[in-house]
Amino acid sequence: MQIERLWDDRSLLQTAAGREAVREVIALLDKGEVRTAEPLGNSEWQVNEWVKKAVLLYFPIQEMKTMHAGVLEFYDKMELKRDYEQLGVRVVPHGVARYGAYIAPGAVMMPSYVNIGAYVDEGTMVDTWATVGSCAQVGKHVHLSGGVGLGGVLEPVQAAPVIIEDNCFIGSRCIVVEGAHVCTEAVLGANTVITGSTKIIDVSGPEPVYYKGYVPARSVVIPGSYQKKFPAGEYSVPCALIIGQRKASTDRKTSLNDALRDFNVAV
Repeated sequence: MQIERLWDDRSLLQTAAGREAVREVIALLDKGEVRTAEPLGNSEWQVNEWVKKAVLLYFPIQEMKTMHAGVLEFYDKMELKRDYEQLGVRVVPHGVARYGAYIAPGAVMMPSYVNIGAYVDEGTMVDTWATVGSCAQVGKHVHLSGGVGLGGVLEPVQAAPVIIEDNCFIGSRCIVVEGAHVCTEAVLGANTVITGSTKIIDVSGPEPVYYKGYVPARSVVIPGSYQKKFPAGEYSVPCALIIGQRKASTDRKTSLNDALRDFNVAV
């Protein structure tokens, strides 16, 4: 594959054909015709390393330049995404997405940011000051509430991006980073932090069940803590608690408060 040859021999980026090959991949990313990671079914995903390599190769072939949006001025290598009316995407000022990010029809961007390589599927709300990092994958009809931060990943190229599957509700100021995977219809209460090493403890049964970097489908999750011993003493360490499963009576469009009210929790 040409991208692999360019990755192994960067001198080929000096050729017009090499640069065009990279730009073709970014154009396909922008249209959603290729993805940095793609679903295989049953919450299994495949990372397309060659696509991530193309994104990394795109940076050195782009020149810094001044760009204007009305009275606003930017100085960067990356173009901004355009033609939202044609794409069927609502973008509220100052919502910004970089060229090379895919935003599906019916998505809404409040004043927010979506980075190159990310994929935001149809009907998803990227709410105020939410950030969708490079290569993050967001499914259909997801609500990323105000201030949510989805981490980006480009290197190492084999690393999995953050994945938020269909119909999830991610509460205000949640952080999901380091390739964490939130499965379909899960609900994260406000301020929940999920990293690749966060202890995620299912406390809904008679015995705790532990996960790391993975939230099972339909889980209702809130911030928590557990006691850990250190040389200087015992202290509370942050974790995430699965307090139950989203109930059949709690439909996909319910508010976060309604989902948590089922478990007598206010967050």
